[in-house]
Amino acid sequence: MTMNTPILVLGGTGTVGSRVADRLRGAGHSVRVATRHAECRFDWSIPDTWSAALDGVHTMYVLLPDQTGLPESFMREACRSGVRRVVLHSDRGVDVMNVTHLQEAERQVRESGCEWTIVRPDWFNQDFETFFRQAVLDGRLCVPVGSTRQGFVDADDIAAVAAQVLIREDHIGQILPLTGPRALSFREALDHIERATGLTVHFDGTPGAYRESLRAEGTPDEVIDTLIENFSSAAAQGDAEPTGVVEKILERPGKDFGAYARQAAARGVWQER
Repeated sequence: MTMNTPILVLGGTGTVGSRVADRLRGAGHSVRVATRHAECRFDWSIPDTWSAALDGVHTMYVLLPDQTGLPESFMREACRSGVRRVVLHSDRGVDVMNVTHLQEAERQVRESGCEWTIVRPDWFNQDFETFFRQAVLDGRLCVPVGSTRQGFVDADDIAAVAAQVLIREDHIGQILPLTGPRALSFREALDHIERATGLTVHFDGTPGAYRESLRAEGTPDEVIDTLIENFSSAAAQGDAEPTGVVEKILERPGKDFGAYARQAAARGVWQER
């Protein structure tokens, strides 16, 4: 791979993908970000948009939209177009929580004939400024995992790892589980946010409270039942153990959640807009 050969970043405008693209550009690599609304238009549901994104690409990073599967024909087209290496962004809970569309995407990537690496991050620190932001501001967050500790990992660290494995050959054929440097319960994570912001946030880790909160949003009971079952399976595994993969690949400490919370608060993440 030369510096002028574009690295394709699919999902390159989101929390992690945008950071991957920025990291690669900062290292002097040519980057092609392709999305439905980017200059290079790409839509997973419209195969006619794939060829322009894949043209001249040897290496790509694939981050699928939420609940979107990898079309069976995509990896075949990518290989025919000359893609030789793919890094797939998956999820650390892919098997425990039975995330079928990511399980299938992993299978397709492994069997594609391309060199591959699969990145499996745990919860993002930044989930508290995206998915959970309003709950933090409202003062009540419900996630049915009880007091089990999670491996919250910073999006900057995920992106730094992804950029490394895209341009180096050290981790071909590996599945990389990414965590932060220490495991925290949701209650402990919220304690850091409270100290950084002065807010008070109640946490309820029971299935009943979670069901109530989703019903209030209009979520169908059958969807809620599946989510609770998956979260219960994850919680039954017990506390997460930090994997040390971030530290090993980046040769530096991963960002601690407390440092993240202080920096995010200073950016005004949890201020009313």
